[in-house]
Amino acid sequence: MKIYVDSADMAEIQNGLDLGLCDGVTTNPTLIARTGKSMTDAIKDICSVVDGDVHAEVLSLDADGIYKEGKELAKISDNIVVKIPMCHDGLIAVKRFTDEGIKTNVTLIFSTSQAILAAKAGASNVCPFVGRLDDISSAGTELIHEIVTVFDNYPEITSEIIVASIRNPLHVVEPALVGAHIFTIPGGVLKQMEKHPLTDIGIAAFLEDAKKFT
Repeated sequence: MKIYVDSADMAEIQNGLDLGLCDGVTTNPTLIARTGKSMTDAIKDICSVVDGDVHAEVLSLDADGIYKEGKELAKISDNIVVKIPMCHDGLIAVKRFTDEGIKTNVTLIFSTSQAILAAKAGASNVCPFVGRLDDISSAGTELIHEIVTVFDNYPEITSEIIVASIRNPLHVVEPALVGAHIFTIPGGVLKQMEKHPLTDIGIAAFLEDAKKFT
């Protein structure tokens, strides 16, 4: 199991590193826009502190544009993974990158059939979005179960599953139970995962009892 920090905020990423909970980082244009930095500068800053994979997303939707942008992103650091939206031209670009040994992540996966196509194209990672499926009353974690089952049925598939659009701790626990490989988690959800009301009650009781020894 790997945990990635889903953020372009350096403070959140550093917190994950301090906790030993940052095996990599996923970004997207929205997260980078919040930093006020350019795409290149934001990715460079992240790569300067993160040894694991750093996922940087292209903006083009045509195969040649995706390929050109991805090649430039891959030049930033050896640990860059080119993040490509699920689409016809995206799959063409994935195949080209795979042939050149450049790692890719096919993102915005919402069905098992999409995950199959991305894996067959050679994607290093497929990135299903559980939270957004829940938003439309579809069981996001069920999709993870389906993809894990399919990938397990075919050992030649080497793509790793990155569970994305994580909104709460259950979006981590339920996919972990079926064997998802990677969880890309926002800083706020990482903090939620630390907490439990019974833990707080227990700590309060210990502190109260400790007063008896002073």
